[in-house]
Amino acid sequence: MQKTKKYQRYLRLEKGLSPNTLEAYLNDLAKLKAFLKDKGIEEEQVQLKDLEEFAGTLYDLGVATTTQARILSGVRSYFRFLFLDGFIDNDPSELLESPTRKKYLPEVLSTAEVDILEESIDLSKWEGQRNKAIIEVLFSCGLRVTELISLTLSRLYLEEGYVRVLGKGAKERLVPISPRAVKELKLWFIDRNLMTNIKKGHEDYVFLNRRGAMLTRTMILIMIKRQAITAGIKKTISPHTLRHSFATALLEGGADLRVIQAMLGHESIATTQIYTHIDMTTLRQEILLHHPRSNR
Repeated sequence: MQKTKKYQRYLRLEKGLSPNTLEAYLNDLAKLKAFLKDKGIEEEQVQLKDLEEFAGTLYDLGVATTTQARILSGVRSYFRFLFLDGFIDNDPSELLESPTRKKYLPEVLSTAEVDILEESIDLSKWEGQRNKAIIEVLFSCGLRVTELISLTLSRLYLEEGYVRVLGKGAKERLVPISPRAVKELKLWFIDRNLMTNIKKGHEDYVFLNRRGAMLTRTMILIMIKRQAITAGIKKTISPHTLRHSFATALLEGGADLRVIQAMLGHESIATTQIYTHIDMTTLRQEILLHHPRSNR
């Protein structure tokens, strides 16, 4: 237990992980500990072959490749910590390989589809304008859903045209905000200013529920999925879809990949490069449609 607590403190203080990421790391670690306990293996005795067997178990259970990679990344992080803190004499995870992640093209919405999504909102309902502002801010700023729900009034600089976003690892970045998003926010503030039941400690959050408390990730997910059904959009979408759509729109508009990286708050350009695959797909479709050698 002492090791786990020290590791948790290490992740929180030295790695600067967000509460959600920290919880995911600890849940993944619990899976490994359960596996080792079942095998009767002490952590100090773990060898590479044991970790490879654990990885094989994940594969046999049908765990998604991306989830396998995340779990094994956490395993390497844990054993690296144990080694550096002197709990073990060598790191058995040093040569542990992750499965090759499949490249995928995230679902995206066109600007026209985002407009349809927003136009389908019933503005006569209390939450109507709030939901419209949420969708527009997600699409205009490319925020993660956690960044959206934690957005505060004190971080809005609407006259200057940008917002200050608290991203992963408590890192801040400035993101330009479109005039359209500013308009929808100001309309929401008319309703928000009439609220008399805002909970103590929640006064600074931009988006609130009927009870005057900040929203949750699940609330946003459910809202967007329901709105997509109402709008007749057949694609499977989530809050992250609007972030992908934002990045794709930038790329197709000619934005440099480094600019998109900064806007999204990606630490590595490799993460941002997924959007080049989307753009190449669009390019291929255009070639097949218009190139004389492709015409039947």
